[in-house]
Amino acid sequence: MRLRTVLATLTAGLAAATCLSAAGPAAAAPGDHTCSPSVSIDRFSDALDKTTYDGTFVGNLSALALDRNGSLAALSDRSALFDLDARTLAPRSALPLADENGTALDSEGLVVDRDGTRLITSETEPSIRRYSRDGRILDRLPVPDALRVAPAGRAQSNGTFEGLTLLPGGRTLLASMEYALSGDTAGLVRFQTWQRTYGGHFRLGPQYAYRADAGLGVPEVQATRDGRLLVLERGFTVGVGNTVRLYLADPRHATDTSGIENLTGQDGVRLVRKTLLADIADCPTLGATAKQPQPNPLLDNIEGMVITGRSEGRLRVLLVSDDNQNATQTTRFCFLRVRV
Repeated sequence: MRLRTVLATLTAGLAAATCLSAAGPAAAAPGDHTCSPSVSIDRFSDALDKTTYDGTFVGNLSALALDRNGSLAALSDRSALFDLDARTLAPRSALPLADENGTALDSEGLVVDRDGTRLITSETEPSIRRYSRDGRILDRLPVPDALRVAPAGRAQSNGTFEGLTLLPGGRTLLASMEYALSGDTAGLVRFQTWQRTYGGHFRLGPQYAYRADAGLGVPEVQATRDGRLLVLERGFTVGVGNTVRLYLADPRHATDTSGIENLTGQDGVRLVRKTLLADIADCPTLGATAKQPQPNPLLDNIEGMVITGRSEGRLRVLLVSDDNQNATQTTRFCFLRVRV
């Protein structure tokens, strides 16, 4: 989903292989880079802001994934998938995406599967399709009726499948709704799963309920190696700016809510447990400036997240903001270290 926000520009290097090491000058000030006891920020990069590649605007980025060849896949919500060099961020290809009728997607979530195919969500219906590396549709996953956009279902427009991740072992796919369904208590967001069959297709699996903070939605989720989730929560307030928080969540003992029509705080429904790792507003600014009010000038409309590796006992986590192809917003990459 698109939100208004802004940032300044500075550049930093990107990464490599599994941990994305620095390349080029870092946009970072000396001193403490601690955001919280669990999270620190190394640097940020605006290297792709307001750039184009082969006639395609490089921006509107809503999701990130590591490809099997070591490059970085970056998904635009304007129906394009970029292949980025993992060291320099330089685009190497831009692949247009479409639905079965050739219509552009509102593409928001991305997983590169173990065979190299791409699982991509669209908020429009919502939907999840499997694409070949050259953009051909190979499969389409089933979606529960209640999660469809009204009037077909109970979801609000631009509030559906934003996050997508494969759990450890690759047999369970999980998508996060951004906002609550009509009839559910505000803030109770549904996480839908699919189970991989022996034939390689996905069938509907359990569904869980996650409580987002007041006024925030869920733009991204990423699975850790033990089956827990990194969850981004995000919101925007005019005249104030963005709120972006990073949580560690555990769905492993949550109640399957797929048979519960309305989530209204019923007894016996165990929600996905969550623990705050950091409010990104508490990170050092690293010299960033903002073009409109922000609690921290480093903040932007952060929408994509990927775990890129592990170093010294911490996860390396890369965030990206969606600039909405707007002159007052910035495509920004932020490099975090997260202890979970």
